[in-house]
Amino acid sequence: MRYGDKLAVDELSLTVDRGTITAVLGPNGAGKTTTLETCEGYRRPQRGTVRVLGLDPVAQRAELLPRIGVMLQGSGAWSGVRAMEMLRHVARLHAHPMDVDVLAERLGLGECGRTPYRRLSGGQQQRLGLAMALVGRPEIVFVDEPTAGMDPQSRRTTWELLAELRDAGVTVVLTTHYMDEAERLADRIHIIDHGRLIASGSPVQLTRGGSSATIRLVVSRPFPPGAPDSLRAALGDRIEVTVLDEVSLLVTGPADATTLSKVSTWCEQQGVLPESLTLGQRTLEDVFLELTGRELQP
Repeated sequence: MRYGDKLAVDELSLTVDRGTITAVLGPNGAGKTTTLETCEGYRRPQRGTVRVLGLDPVAQRAELLPRIGVMLQGSGAWSGVRAMEMLRHVARLHAHPMDVDVLAERLGLGECGRTPYRRLSGGQQQRLGLAMALVGRPEIVFVDEPTAGMDPQSRRTTWELLAELRDAGVTVVLTTHYMDEAERLADRIHIIDHGRLIASGSPVQLTRGGSSATIRLVVSRPFPPGAPDSLRAALGDRIEVTVLDEVSLLVTGPADATTLSKVSTWCEQQGVLPESLTLGQRTLEDVFLELTGRELQP
């Protein structure tokens, strides 16, 4: 998919297994929204093929639509419509909808059911958007930032609901800017950047990376020139040093107390003042930064 001179999706190939929660992650402009809109049938690929539940999302759209649910970024609700009024309208468009009252109660919409959409909080709008995507009992549901703006309790309720859908055989395709959400929910994660797939795997596979542990160093001022190279030399060939930004780096490998001591000694020799020096397992955020060089931001 190309927009003028910009190649938004570049020979991207990925598969989502049935009955799983699959997260598609990428920095802003990576091509994930275009990819999902193509899967949902809103865009026709300029080259290549897309199949959802075995169907072409454009050529067989009428056959596919009753079987999928889509949570749009802007929910798709009218400005003046009341929350429950909108949900009941969407339910009537489906042959065998879920019980609207039960779904609304589960997502905490009962308290704002008579409130016009424009007066709902951001979290309430997200909950309504999710309910609209689920009410038709889809076989596959695309959810875009499902918990943005939600309070902690609503986030946990949404996570539980998505996990229950997966356990009931529904396929969930998730985009999110919350790494903890992807790490907790997803059975498989696809990371894309510049329109290409750069990594795939389960959260455990992606964070394991063949390394036993990591050390994360955050300093008070930017590192001096050549500092990462000198740290690599001090730690030896078995250790990898990745610069995350100008004040933080990640040491990956068989990191233990001895490695931690060497990093502390190196900081003293370089005149570097650590703000934090932590030993732990590599996180999904660490992997994302290593692969893309950018943080995942809303």
